[in-house]
Amino acid sequence: MYSEYQHLIDLSDYPVSWWTKIVELGEKIYNNPSEYAHVCDGKIMATLFYEPSTRTQMSFQTAMIRLGGQIIGFDNPANSSVAKGETIKDTTKIVSNYADVLVMRHPIAGASKAASLTTDCSVINAGDGGHLHPTQTLTDLLTLKIEKHTLSGLTIGMCGDLLNGRTVHSLCKALSQFKDNKFIFISTSQLGMPPYIKDIIKASGSTYEEANTIEEVIGKLDVLYMTRIQQERFASEEEYLAQKNTYVLDHQKMQKAKQDMIVMHPLPRVDEITVDVDNDKRAMYFTQAKYGMYVRMALIMTILGEKKRSETLKGKVIAGVRCDNPNCITNHEEYLPKSFRVSGDGTLLECEYCDERKLI
Repeated sequence: MYSEYQHLIDLSDYPVSWWTKIVELGEKIYNNPSEYAHVCDGKIMATLFYEPSTRTQMSFQTAMIRLGGQIIGFDNPANSSVAKGETIKDTTKIVSNYADVLVMRHPIAGASKAASLTTDCSVINAGDGGHLHPTQTLTDLLTLKIEKHTLSGLTIGMCGDLLNGRTVHSLCKALSQFKDNKFIFISTSQLGMPPYIKDIIKASGSTYEEANTIEEVIGKLDVLYMTRIQQERFASEEEYLAQKNTYVLDHQKMQKAKQDMIVMHPLPRVDEITVDVDNDKRAMYFTQAKYGMYVRMALIMTILGEKKRSETLKGKVIAGVRCDNPNCITNHEEYLPKSFRVSGDGTLLECEYCDERKLI
């Protein structure tokens, strides 16, 4: 199934050379922003945010304004026809008549892919549930490029809620495609990295190990990527409270780290990084958020500048088979084709929307 427009749903849909082109353009814009002030004159971007956001939403909006374009959209679905029961298809189909590019955040995995099947403009995934967050990954890659001067040969620690953390899922998938990167996952057994991400890392030739505490591994790290325990992803407050405050980075732990290690965080933080770390020159999370604006400028320019068709669904619809993930968009919007990637022997299916696996 094809779309006449170019989309960014998952960075894995593009070769590494495309990612690096975006990152390199972001660095150029960062160094000379005034040169790009009118690139999007006359263009309109719609931001459809079905769940709260500060950095992603505002950085996209600022990026378009700095490029000379204009913005429309909503940041609260209660103020739109979504509150009346309108489907994603109908909302995005209508809004795509008014805009040149649509940026979408949604709490359900696969929502942006669902939108891309029928919109009349390009779609950018600004986060779909606990699944993926490709533009945060581009932000992270630009941060590493500028601050570490490389995307290869790094030891990256990822700490916190690795089960629900769409940012770490996307970043692992991306960094595993660069040479000699090693991952250390720091989490509880209940919040560990999903198996499909580990499989991607192993298939790429990269390596990973798992740890229970920050202290035991921080001295090995070139990058420590902290994440919050995401209350909104838990079924109950009791489950959340049982995990809260398990991992907290403070000044004492930072003393055990390399002098050139950097600390990253997609933000918002709650209490997983104490404020005394903010004054450490290795704390990069506020600067990281600023880099996000420049890389999103680069992405908007590229998406609007390249007239390429996107292959939206590559898999197979199997009669009577549906995704087992209750948080998959196909279990919320019944009109969607239930499309799966099929393994060589035909026994393993992977949902094209949320990557959930099932055996048949």
